[in-house]
Amino acid sequence: MTTYDDRASLTDLTTAVERIRRSVEGVIEGKPEVVRLSLTVLLAEGHLLIEDVPGVGKTMLAKALAKSIDCSVRRIQFTPDLLPSDITGVSIWDQQRRDFEFKPGAIFAQIVIGDEINRASPKTQSALLESMEERQVTIDGQTYELPSPFMVVATQNPVEMEGTYPLPEAQRDRFMARVSIGYPSPEAELQMLDIHGGASPLDDLQPVAHAHDIVKLVDAVRSVHVADSVRRYAVDLVAATRSHPDLRLGASPRATLHLLRAAKASAALSGREYALPDDVQALAVQVLAHRLLPTAQAQLNRRTSEQVVLEILQHTAVPAASGHGSPMYGQQPPGARRL
Repeated sequence: MTTYDDRASLTDLTTAVERIRRSVEGVIEGKPEVVRLSLTVLLAEGHLLIEDVPGVGKTMLAKALAKSIDCSVRRIQFTPDLLPSDITGVSIWDQQRRDFEFKPGAIFAQIVIGDEINRASPKTQSALLESMEERQVTIDGQTYELPSPFMVVATQNPVEMEGTYPLPEAQRDRFMARVSIGYPSPEAELQMLDIHGGASPLDDLQPVAHAHDIVKLVDAVRSVHVADSVRRYAVDLVAATRSHPDLRLGASPRATLHLLRAAKASAALSGREYALPDDVQALAVQVLAHRLLPTAQAQLNRRTSEQVVLEILQHTAVPAASGHGSPMYGQQPPGARRL
């Protein structure tokens, strides 16, 4: 296995990520954009929410990403009777020691797969709040640090389906991005029948990167330069959600931070040491839409939060060039204007 110096370069990053990408795409056919977003969230130190109807490969994607990295992995099947202590852990009385002993829960892993997260009650879902934001768990007044890297990959079914609970706003806001896999193309589905018809490709999947490599690659992403104009652009996009007439809840400051981190990771994946407005634009819907709540009138008019974000992109001024000598920025959304 290849290891890197303490300061991983962008060449190291793109090489390692390419290995992980090929590994995951060997299991998930015909969805390269979904795989790229998953890797972007991983390198941006975020958490990923995969939402779609049953049977399109949500859990398969989460497992493929986890098995491609040599790290600790735990899977939690969220059910209505799941308790918060099943996730965080519990203190048990030890008769021999005559003291309480902490038994860690499933959250104590580097990659945690939360399957059908919205089938558990809001009380159980709230057990993830501290760990996802602060990367620690507090039980009986004692705080326990979680391992690094730490990422929650959760799947959920549409709330219109039986037995689901809507995720609380605080829970959704802790996910950096939401992605919908969607149905495969007929060609990809035919290929899936050939690959998955005999045995699951997950059985033969081997790790192609170490956990400590991911930590170094995350540090490399942190060093990606973001010009002041790009920062202002991200702030303007998020601020526009807070005053939009079709939204009763806009995006939080945490959303701005997540959008900027994701843009830096996207730039690094493209082999650049600086972020462009295009990186922000490409991720705005995935990072912002799941945090927004449309008004009742907007829902009656069948206006989705994704449509609102696209509209905001069209009406928000895009900076024309960076402040540190990078090339001119790329294409803008239709109707958008440059400063």
